[in-house]
Amino acid sequence: MIKKVCVSHIGCVRSVNEDSVWISDKEAMYVLGIVADGMGGHQAGDRASLLAVESISTDLAVLEEGMSGEALRAALGDAILHANDIIHREAANNEQYHNMGTTVVALLMDGSSGWIGHIGDSRAYKVTKGEAVQVTEDHTLVNELYKNGQISSEQLQSHPRRNVITRALGTDAEVAVDFNPITLSPGEVLVLCSDGLTNMVNSQLLGQIAGMQDVSLEERADRLLQLALLAGGDDNITLALFELQDEALGESTKEWDS
Repeated sequence: MIKKVCVSHIGCVRSVNEDSVWISDKEAMYVLGIVADGMGGHQAGDRASLLAVESISTDLAVLEEGMSGEALRAALGDAILHANDIIHREAANNEQYHNMGTTVVALLMDGSSGWIGHIGDSRAYKVTKGEAVQVTEDHTLVNELYKNGQISSEQLQSHPRRNVITRALGTDAEVAVDFNPITLSPGEVLVLCSDGLTNMVNSQLLGQIAGMQDVSLEERADRLLQLALLAGGDDNITLALFELQDEALGESTKEWDS
């Protein structure tokens, strides 16, 4: 069984929460989680992220039982691309939403294995024994500069253009989705989050808090939120945590290749 929880906060500076988050309920056939961080100014950003979450969750709520790993990956990709069509069409037809878009990081799991699909700089981390490893790769200008050797890892957080996103949901008629296979062992935690968390809380602290086995998942989520607020909370803060409970020890674990 996978325990899951999500929180979202407007932060200390912004006047609107442009983040949206959604997790499936306990009766759902598959585990689903979505975090979206909207952009495009007042109203447009929150509209884009809400459309993304509503569209993806609706599409994936009707999946058949017993789908293969590859079929789940395809379904996740189709749902994200459908959301891209919806957001792009609404932006084209409504001047107030012109150029709106959103990041998205979405999880679809069957048992202890599944897929992450993402676009933008909202992230997924896998936390094992208090250590967080970033699963997704940011679609940002500074990450491209870093990969090309033009800036150092230390400059990633302080670069003046660190908020420039190179790929987003809804801003173009066509977009590519990145996929990562994910498998959780008992006690491991998956974190989906917007950059309002990761810009305020480093991966070391994130791993330490998300991995606290003696603290409820709800309290861990709240502690991460409070840390981001204490650090300044200069953006909306959103996260979702997923933990494989020890009761799943006897279950078989699938492994899917990317």
